[in-house]
Parts: sequence; C-alpha cells; structure tokens
Amino acid sequence: MRRSQAPSRRSFPVLKRKPDEDEDDNYIPSPNIKGKKHKINLLVSPSQQHQSPFRKPLTDILNYPALPDFSSHEAFIKKILSKPFKVPIPNYQGSSLNRALGVRRQGARQSLHDPFEEGALILYSPPELSAHDQMKLETEKQPVHVVVDPTLSKVLRPHQREGVKFMYDCVTGTQIENSYGCIMADEMGLGKTLQCITLVWTLLRQSPDCCPTEHKGIIVSPSSLVKNWYNEFNKWLPGKVRCLVIDSGTKSEIDKNLSQFMQQNGKRVHLPVLIISYETFRLHSNVLHKGSAGFVICDEGHRLKNSENQTYQALNQLNAKRRILLSGTPIQNDLLEYFSLVHFVNTGILGTAQEFKRKFETPILRGRDAGASDSDHKKGEEKLQELAAIVNKCIIRRTQALLTKYLPVKIEEVVCCRLTPLQMALYKSFVDSRAEELETSGKMSVSSLSSITQLKKLCNHPDLIYDKCVEGSAGFEDLLDIYPPGYSLKTVNPALSGKFIVLDTLLAVVKSTSSDKVVLVSNYTQTLDLFEKLCRQRNYLFVRLDGTMTVKKRAKIVEKFNNPSSPEFIFMLSSKAGGCGLNLIGANRLVMFDPDWNPANDDQAMARCWRDGQKKQCYIYRLIATGTIEEKIFQRQAHKKALSSCVIDKEEDVERHFSLDELRDLFKLNENTISDTHEKFRCRRCVNNIQVRPPAPDTDCNSDLSQWNHCADKKGLVDLALKSAWDSAISFTFYHHSHEEQRKTV
Repeated sequence: MRRSQAPSRRSFPVLKRKPDEDEDDNYIPSPNIKGKKHKINLLVSPSQQHQSPFRKPLTDILNYPALPDFSSHEAFIKKILSKPFKVPIPNYQGSSLNRALGVRRQGARQSLHDPFEEGALILYSPPELSAHDQMKLETEKQPVHVVVDPTLSKVLRPHQREGVKFMYDCVTGTQIENSYGCIMADEMGLGKTLQCITLVWTLLRQSPDCCPTEHKGIIVSPSSLVKNWYNEFNKWLPGKVRCLVIDSGTKSEIDKNLSQFMQQNGKRVHLPVLIISYETFRLHSNVLHKGSAGFVICDEGHRLKNSENQTYQALNQLNAKRRILLSGTPIQNDLLEYFSLVHFVNTGILGTAQEFKRKFETPILRGRDAGASDSDHKKGEEKLQELAAIVNKCIIRRTQALLTKYLPVKIEEVVCCRLTPLQMALYKSFVDSRAEELETSGKMSVSSLSSITQLKKLCNHPDLIYDKCVEGSAGFEDLLDIYPPGYSLKTVNPALSGKFIVLDTLLAVVKSTSSDKVVLVSNYTQTLDLFEKLCRQRNYLFVRLDGTMTVKKRAKIVEKFNNPSSPEFIFMLSSKAGGCGLNLIGANRLVMFDPDWNPANDDQAMARCWRDGQKKQCYIYRLIATGTIEEKIFQRQAHKKALSSCVIDKEEDVERHFSLDELRDLFKLNENTISDTHEKFRCRRCVNNIQVRPPAPDTDCNSDLSQWNHCADKKGLVDLALKSAWDSAISFTFYHHSHEEQRKTV
C-alpha cells in the first residue's frame, strides 16, 4: 500500500501538480536533491511539505463510516463545568462593597460592614477630612467606620442601640479620656445581655484601624447564669463565637483550661470568650492573674459594692483594660457603694478612698444632716452635683417604662392575708415575751434579734417553728402547748396558715381555669419544702431551684420549664439562689411568698417573668401577713426607708439600724386591722375602707403604694383568680398595672 493512502495519512491534503503554472514564481529548488529541480509550494504549511510533489495521490475511500463532530459537545460540557464560584450559603446576597474572596483589597481600606446600609448602627465614624488632608494620608492608615453586625443591629431595640453606643464610647476612652470602663445599670428585662453580646462581637471583630479591638475577654456571672450566657451567645451568634464555659470539673482540669485560655495570643484566638462564675474566678484567680484579657464583664455587678471582699480584690487585680459592670439592681443611695463600683471600672477618676471621703462623702453627708447650716447644705448639694457629673459619664440607667411598648401588661398585687387562730396564738405569745425583754433590758440581745427570723417564718406556716418549740429554744419555751394534739410534720396542712390557704386556693383556681404556669418564690428553703409537700398532695408537677442545685442542672430545668409543651405547673425558687438574671418567661404568674428587708432583692425576684419574650399578661402576687412584722418590713420598702447602709443581710445588724422605739414597733401585732399599711397612709381616696376615687391616670405599679387601687372586698378586683380566692383568708389588696393597655386586655 502506498504511504499516501495509509489510514494515518489520508487526512492530509495532497498537492497536485500543475505543469502549466509558472514554476519559477511558485517553486524553489530543494537543497537535498542534486541535479534535479524539485519544486515546493510556498503556500503549503510545514506539516504538508514532506509529501512528494510528483506522486499523484490515490483517490479517497468514501465507504468508511462518518465520525461525529465532537466540537459542539465539548464546548457544551466546558460551559457546564466552568461556572463561576458561588458562596455555598442559601439565598446569599453578598455585601454591597464588591469584595472578591481571597483577593487582597487594593486602595482605601473599608469597614467590615456597610455603614450606608439602611438601619446600620455606626459606633465610630472617621473624622471628615479635606481633599488636601486625604491626599496626604496614607491609605493603609486611614481609619474606617465601626458598624455593628447587621444580624444583631436588626434585632436591637432603640434603647439597646443607645446602650451599645454608650458602652462602646466608654470602653474606647471616648467618654472619659484614659478611662475604659462603664456601668450598665438598666433595670431588669431591658436586654443587658444582648447589648453586651453585641459589644463583645464588635470588639472581637472591628476597630477604626481595620482589625479587632481585642482578641479575647472574660464574662463573670453568678453560677446560675453561666449556662445562660453560653445559650445567649449561641442564640444571637450561632457558630460565630466559641466560648469556654467553666461550670464543672476538678481543680486541675479547671486550672489547665484557664491556663490555656490566658496563654492564647494573636489574631486567631481559638476560644475568645471565657464564661466563669464569681466563686470559680476567686478560687482560681492565681491562674487568671498570670495573663491578660482585653475586657471583663461582671454580670450582677452589685456584688462588687464592697471593695474589701475577696471577690472584688481578685477581679480588681485582673489585667483587663476594659471593664463593664452590669447591675439591674438600683445603685443604692450610698456613697461608698458608688465609689467601689466606679473605682472598679474606672480606677482613679474619683481619687483614692481617702480623697473621695474628704472631697465628696464628708461634705455631702454633713449637708444632709438635720442640723446642717445653710452653707453646709449648699456645699453638700454642690458636691453632690459635682459627683453626679463625673459618674454619669460612665453610668447608664433606663427604667422598665421602656418595656411597655414591647411587653404585655403586668398586674402587681399586694395581698394582705389574715393569720389563722393557731398563728395568732403563737404570734401573740412570742411577741409578748420579746416585749418583756425589751422593757427590762432596754435593748435586744443577739438571741432575741435572731428570733426575728423565726417570727417571719411563723407568718409563713407554724410548721417552720415547730422544731424550735419542741427544743424549747429561747422565746419558744411555752409555745408547744398551743399546737393541737397529734401535730405532725409529715404532711402540710394549708388550713393552719393564712398565706397557705390563699396560695392553695389560688393555685387550684389557676390550674383548673387556665394553662398558666406559676413561679413560687421564698427567702427560706424550709418554705420551699412545704411547697413541695403541697404540690405532692395536690398532684401538681413542679421543679425546684435552690442553692443545692448544680449549675448544669439549673440551666436544664429552666430550659425545660420554659418549653410551652412541658407539663410542669410550678417552678419553686429560692430568692437567694435564683433571684438574679433567671429568665422564667414560661410562667406568667409569680407569687412572692415573703418580703425581704432589701427591696432590691424582691424586685429582682419579681422580674423573672415579666421580661423580654413574655407573650401573656403577667400577675405578680406579694403575700403579706396582716398586722405582723411582714407589714412593717413592707412599709419600709414602700416608703423607701431601707437605706442601702440599712440593708440587712444578717438579723444581727438590726440593732445598728433601728431605734428602740422602732424595735418595739416591730414586735407589735395589730390584731384589729385589715391592713396596717393602708391605715398608716390615712388614705383620702377611701371612705370607710372603700375606694371612692381611682388612682391618677398617670400612675402605675412603680408609683407609691398610696397611689394604687385599694380593695377591702373582692368587688374592685380585676384578677378573676384572686377574686375567687378572696374569701379564703384575704383582708385587703393593693393592685396596679404596668401601663395603660391593661384596661383593654382585662
């Protein structure tokens, strides 16, 4: 076979000889062949020049099968496989800044989020520069906007946006030069946690210098709120911030984790946020003091009002430049508390303790003295204004009045409950013995003062002092004979306590007529034990939180109770263990079974239900034993006589804060009253204990108790559940609503 007709050669075109063409114009002699004139076509490609110009090619064989044209198919496949990169996030729109992934930005630096987007929350704006100054400024040094992540700014309410901006200005030194701390003192339920999470996320990601402001920080909270902080981060920033939560483990394990956290440095910090309790921080402070943290946030920061305690000292020695203190409790009217809290967040702006006392405390207290001269009074007011001007630069406080736009109505009710005959007999016998001691000694002994607690327990239920009567303790020697024969503590008899009769009736009515859940709060775990017995006797499902419960378990039962589908009807709460920060929006009724000396503690406990996320109308019941020491305690709260220095954490402190006449008054029982508190008001809106003129339209449940609705019978009540329980043991009720919408919803 000729080579030109071989299958491998047939695809090449073959030159045909044209003898009539001008050979000299189109051909050149081949240098390889001598003596003969070979002609090569100049127009032929190099790949075709190897074929002989003298051989006539054979004709093509046309009977082989035609091969398909793959060019169009290949182009189609390439088009499919060469799609541009797409971000693998559903419905991803991208930013308006036209950035390319993996490509370093050229030209002027840009902020992390678009400052011109609608609703953008801008925390820092670069100063406006003239065209001449812009030309002189290097592009790599040009400051950029600091803009809150839109995923957070879209859910922030107006007061929360204002709070984030205030805190950012404080921690960056804008408010007070060379001071980087602040106190967020918003009332309970205004979203302090969300505001702080927004600030933390901004500090970890942005700054005017186009880099993170800080790389890591610490959040310190009561043990019951550690898990709550972790859950809040996951709720608002799912998967974006990794938190190290220290809520359990051996000492060596905790030390190891804390040491690794403190050693983290650089731009890529694996765990940028540490969440730890005050107790754990104090116990492991030696490890935490070895490194530094960019910021520290102290939740429920009123714990730091005493600069002498170990927790304050441990936190104050932490190497953290930016310090934020959160407290929903009103900062009491005590200058030393002011100094301790402000000194913690901004050391030095009020001077040393001695300088503060000389410059502010002494002249202010002297001016407030009843016998102060006009000049002392004037100087005291001037110093008070000067102090306020300083501290107000780093303290922000808003009230719950802001919540009325977002929350359902809250109806707060103070319910006076009559003592049962057994309680009355025990109470009279007890106070008579105390009165005799007062008259003979002229003062109260420590043992007698400590018995005030037992008197408060008697107001709850006679079961709580039965053991003291059996032992024959001081003041209880002859009381055992008053108890009925065969008295037993195995079960609780609600009929022996006025407050328990009202509670038992109220729970039964709520359970049978609604799907509402109830929170029961008491200052005493022994009272919680009685609640448990009552729930078992009535077959109510319940959960209980007190100081014996671990942090992990607390978080689980709170989460379970808040689930609308959970069957638990009652949440029992010790005010000391869970009064701060807990979110119990699963319930919309709360019973405050006994009052505390400190009104702030009661306010904290009562704010567990009526807070952000609540959808149902709330009812807060404060049960007070009529004519007893509980009314005296409540009157001090209502008239704001409980000064912060007079807040009694231990009963032994009573002697320092009460005069002898006041102590005598504490131990008096007013048997012939339906409300000792109402009598002392000398109310002009009531005639013969019947309200004839309603409260002023601009009043609410934050107003003085004398401005509330007063009810000596159930006709004036708007709460149907309480109206049903009235005949059980209720003698008088004060009530008011949180805002005007109440009239539409009731």
